[in-house]
Amino acid sequence: MICLRYSRNRQEAEDMLQDGLIGIFRDMHQFDAKKASFAVWANRVIANAARQYLRKWKRLDFVDHNLNEISNTLPSDENIYDVLGAKELTKVIQHLPAGYRVVFNMYVIEGFKHDEIAKHLGISVNTSKSQLFKAKRILRKQIEIMFEY
Repeated sequence: MICLRYSRNRQEAEDMLQDGLIGIFRDMHQFDAKKASFAVWANRVIANAARQYLRKWKRLDFVDHNLNEISNTLPSDENIYDVLGAKELTKVIQHLPAGYRVVFNMYVIEGFKHDEIAKHLGISVNTSKSQLFKAKRILRKQIEIMFEY
């Protein structure tokens, strides 16, 4: 499921997963059960492999915007995401542009902060924030269309 959220399609997700599984076996010596469960550690390795795959194939496009031009708040009815199951949300996320998709996954799903995202992806904090804002806006519109809100 992790790779599907980062990818554009199933084939790309399978390639990401393969890279992630290789990373798990390669880095097994780094696993420390005192720090996290194996599942948490493995998910992190797979998510890192997915992001690395996107960087490797130059599929990350970021548009830097001045945040003063973008309202950083969303309407209070943000619980619209609650009406979707994981599969439906994954399908909608897959249609986001790569930069939006990666920042959305890292922030909303994986719990990274904007400064961490910026460091991992080599972008500014403002770019991370604007990518998230735009991803949420697009997702909201797509979900509203799906459910005719």
